[in-house]
Amino acid sequence: MGAALMPRFAIAAALIVLFSGVRVATAAAAPAESDKPISFRNDVMPIFMVGGCNAGSCHGSARGQDGFHLSLFGYDPAGDFVRITREIPNRRINLARPHESLLLLKSTGAVSHTGGEIFSTGSEHYNTILRWIEAGAPDDRKDLPTPTALTVEPKQMELDAATGVQQMKATATYSDGTQRDVTRLALFLTSNDNSAAISKAGLVTAKNRGEAFVMARFATFTVGSHAIVTPKGLAYEWPKVPENNYIDALVNQKLRKLKILPSDLCDDATFIRRVYLDVLGLLPPPEKVASFTASAEPKKREQLVDELLTRKEFVEMWVMRWAELLKIRSTDDANVVSYKATLLYYDWLKDRVARNVPMNEVVRELLASTGGTFKNPATNYYQVETDAMKVAENTAQVFAGMRLQCAQCHNHPFDRWTMDDYYGWTSFFSQVGRKRGEDPRETVIFNSGGGEVPNPVSKKPVPPKFLGGDTPDLKGRDRRLVLAEWISSENNPYFARNMANLIWAHFLGAGIIEPVDDVRVSNPPSNPELLDELARKMVEYKYDFKRLVRDICLSRTYQLSSVVNETNAGDDRNFAHAGVRRIRAEVLLDCISQVTEQSEKFKGLPLGARAVHIADGRTANYFLKTFGRATRETVCSCEVKMEPNLSQALHLLNGRTVSDKVQNGGVVKRMLKEKKPPEQIIDELYVRCLSRKPTPDESAKLLLAVKEAGAGAGADKEAVLNDVFWALLNSKEFIFNH
Repeated sequence: MGAALMPRFAIAAALIVLFSGVRVATAAAAPAESDKPISFRNDVMPIFMVGGCNAGSCHGSARGQDGFHLSLFGYDPAGDFVRITREIPNRRINLARPHESLLLLKSTGAVSHTGGEIFSTGSEHYNTILRWIEAGAPDDRKDLPTPTALTVEPKQMELDAATGVQQMKATATYSDGTQRDVTRLALFLTSNDNSAAISKAGLVTAKNRGEAFVMARFATFTVGSHAIVTPKGLAYEWPKVPENNYIDALVNQKLRKLKILPSDLCDDATFIRRVYLDVLGLLPPPEKVASFTASAEPKKREQLVDELLTRKEFVEMWVMRWAELLKIRSTDDANVVSYKATLLYYDWLKDRVARNVPMNEVVRELLASTGGTFKNPATNYYQVETDAMKVAENTAQVFAGMRLQCAQCHNHPFDRWTMDDYYGWTSFFSQVGRKRGEDPRETVIFNSGGGEVPNPVSKKPVPPKFLGGDTPDLKGRDRRLVLAEWISSENNPYFARNMANLIWAHFLGAGIIEPVDDVRVSNPPSNPELLDELARKMVEYKYDFKRLVRDICLSRTYQLSSVVNETNAGDDRNFAHAGVRRIRAEVLLDCISQVTEQSEKFKGLPLGARAVHIADGRTANYFLKTFGRATRETVCSCEVKMEPNLSQALHLLNGRTVSDKVQNGGVVKRMLKEKKPPEQIIDELYVRCLSRKPTPDESAKLLLAVKEAGAGAGADKEAVLNDVFWALLNSKEFIFNH
């Protein structure tokens, strides 16, 4: 029987499944009246994806491979059809002798092929391509049904380590309403093959304890399933830990699935230091530490959080965070973004945050802004970046957490976005007009009423289209205004989730989706239910993010200790314990200035202003640069460097920032003048820097050092106590929030 003929049997059958006393039967299946013609787009193109042929490392690279070029991940099937069937006639495909087509000979390794054997002779994929060539290698008809959705089963799986297996099934839905099992045509991937490996055929094999996201990619769709792997027969009993709110309930729900125990609560001294740093960007005053740790009031943590949220420093912290996202900085050319425009933009933002204007209203005002960059500072949003495609990318990344850059040149390889999605989104910004104001440093932003964005493949203009949504009616309306209304509305599924994730990451050290601005199908949330509920609360609170901050800080999850137990030592995604986080650059410098009582001077700010007050992203000093302050040149979350490095350690040890502030601040000198004994001074320095007193062992060693420096020698005593102060400021316990 030739490969072009497929056997058909004139029978009908139904599948009956019995399991644990449950019986399920499918509807009767009747034979097809005729063989379905092979489709280039629906049958042949997926094989290139599965085989890796159109990947960037193979024929999908910008220049192709070995003289053969395919569109990256199949974004241009029409072009691929021409290259295969027309570009070297009778070589890549041989209509006279289909078996001798180079497309088959290379793929089976019958002739030399850099990529090796992709499939074997006689395999399902081999026969599919062979049947297509035997049929004359036809192009598809214009009304060919196209894939509209992809689903995978099971949606979730829990497997035993080293023994568990699970077969995945991928089903495509087409534009004519039909469905098809495409398991053999889908590309399967895993985010963690150390825990859950997956074969080309979609068979998941459990390995080591952990979790993974296993994905199937077909056409332009990437969908996945969450896999949890736990040791078989693991002795586990969930302790009856209290839950302060919905956050704890949803975090604990995930921990129970993973068979992980949460850490204990942190002590009062740790909590007050942690919450002061996170909410205010300052260390708690020693007298506040003393009164808080001594208090027996059962609701003292709740009362402290409520008190801190009313402070102006809370506003200043979030103005800084938003200024980073909005790239508030001046440019070398004052006629682009002047220092004056930068200050006005920053003050506009500060006013909105201080008045607790709901964040969706702030975003609406930004995106729909018109007028001069001096008179209406929100218009600077369209001046810090003037390229329509970059504005579109920045808007998606800041307000939806999505990086669309990949879809500019090809369909996104690991997300749902196509080139049409990218250029449809960019079209919202194609009619932004700019003209010079009366002051040459001011730019006037307006709706020009003209300008389209074409897809570079089809060369046709792409109408504005919401991400994952509809094409809106724009007749007689400013495109940006329509977009602003959609982004800030409840109909937009991304904005509230993104805001909730950003806020969560600030207080827990990592996002539920991490990085926070890399939201995609292949980078799913570690706890989808938690993120959904936080987003729902954001909408319920009418985008008053201060209320969400309160929920987070009062949760038991936020208040857990950073000390791990045997079950959660390796967890860094499920919030079973507090993370140890290096304090960000501005806050660290402010804290050093605070405890040494020695202020910094920044450009455009009075002496005593904090680093978090700096309006211009270009304003910095050596300390801030070394510790990774964002330059605000991009909207990427990676601009803020939180990782410790050798340069930072050397600057603290040998630089003048710490040593000069300790010496010039005169904290120790003042204490000695007040006739305080060394043990009291050491206690106060510890509380001032670490929000705790020294342990008996630490105290004994330090007092011995003071004694050895020379009893009664005031200068020596001051020097050694300054050394203690310096050492505390160089300690990991000071530099990290834990």
